[in-house]
Amino acid sequence: MSSFSMPRRVVAEFTGTALLLATVVGSGIMGERLAGGNLAVALLANAIATGAGLVALILAFGPVSGAHFNPAVTLADAGLGGMRWGEVPAYVGAQLTGAFFGVALGDAMFDEPLFAASRHVRAGPAQFLSECVATFGLLAVIWGVARRRAPAVPFAVGAYVTAAYWFTASTSFANPAVTLARSATDTFAGIRPADTPGFIVAQLLGAAGATALFRWLVPALPEVAPRVLVPHDAAEEAPR
Repeated sequence: MSSFSMPRRVVAEFTGTALLLATVVGSGIMGERLAGGNLAVALLANAIATGAGLVALILAFGPVSGAHFNPAVTLADAGLGGMRWGEVPAYVGAQLTGAFFGVALGDAMFDEPLFAASRHVRAGPAQFLSECVATFGLLAVIWGVARRRAPAVPFAVGAYVTAAYWFTASTSFANPAVTLARSATDTFAGIRPADTPGFIVAQLLGAAGATALFRWLVPALPEVAPRVLVPHDAAEEAPR
């Protein structure tokens, strides 16, 4: 368990999630503007920026809150005893509010409307399957790497997210908070609000499936759950 107080952890989750969404939205806008209509180049720029930003943010905020930035990760962590269920609402609330703040920040930096319902259609069985696979893979990477090489988790997560942008039809949202917030930006990174429920259901199913699989593959997994996403060192904060 983290030795940091709940207010510090909640602020870390809010800030990290906000910066993550600002990275996703901002790099999407910049990539699209500079790509000259080449969507592959825009997506590549968006993927690299998101993956690199995620590594940096996990390293920065992980020692405080675990750097979940994702309700699916928080729920999985609580399910394995890595955090108390009573802490989940505060984490999820911080992630959701941080995500919307980050979208507004990303839009503002490029002089776009702070909030606008997205018209980017992302619907159909292939998209929903992609989100299930993307989130399953994300949790599999977290649980698999955390067991033996916890310090490598930020890099593994960043690498996986970068890859998943390309091998999934949905470009791998893999995060309910990200999904909801991206419905509020009518830019490259957006998703039509009507498509968000299917994405979120698929994401939660994928996260649950990966967690159940690794709980069976690695019976000792609950012992490493507190190290998601990075180790929480009890000596890092002196009592005040």
